Amino acid sequence: MFISETEILIRLGLAALLGMMVGYERERQNQPAGLRTHVILAVGSCLAMTVSIDLAIQFYPHAPNGDPARLAAQVISGIGFLGAGAILRYGTNVKGLTTATSLWAIAIVGLAVGAGHYFSAVGTTLAMLIVLTILNIIEKRYIRAYQVITVVVTARENPALVETLLEVFKKLKKKVLNIGFEADPIKKSLTVNLVVKTLEDDPMIDIREAIETIPGVTHYKLN
Repeated sequence: MFISETEILIRLGLAALLGMMVGYERERQNQPAGLRTHVILAVGSCLAMTVSIDLAIQFYPHAPNGDPARLAAQVISGIGFLGAGAILRYGTNVKGLTTATSLWAIAIVGLAVGAGHYFSAVGTTLAMLIVLTILNIIEKRYIRAYQVITVVVTARENPALVETLLEVFKKLKKKVLNIGFEADPIKKSLTVNLVVKTLEDDPMIDIREAIETIPGVTHYKLN
């Protein structure tokens, strides 16, 4: 039995509404994929599901082994390019993973609506909203988040600069993830590059004050 055009429009409307609910939350968080992206994705995946089912029914006499989910299955694998576009790199930090997963999940919600699984689609959308809102509040309030920063320090006539910096960050209880240096024997200068793990939103006053006390420091930069 074919899915009627009226039923398809109802399913598309519900998919748009569910996509709007998740997209609105992402829009409020100023994410690269927001309201319109989620709505279009939910509607498109819903239509792919309904068309896939109708095509399998329509051509059943000629292809009795046709898979009604074959066309819709490509949505799940094809959504990868949208998710990749939502993931952004800021220096050594990566952001947008949550938005990428919400895009993937809302696509499946659209498929569920297209297949007529209304309650499971609504339940999944509500669960996504709980994760994106309530758990986000809990994370910010109770979980200490970390970030990775780059520290570049240049000093003259201080051959022990590397060891001194390692000792400084050890006293500050900040983990050095990577270290490299560049020397200029003629100018007797040494530039050290460090990748340091610290708390998110760290004012880094302690790092600045510690670096400024190191003998021979002429320049430093924190990213």
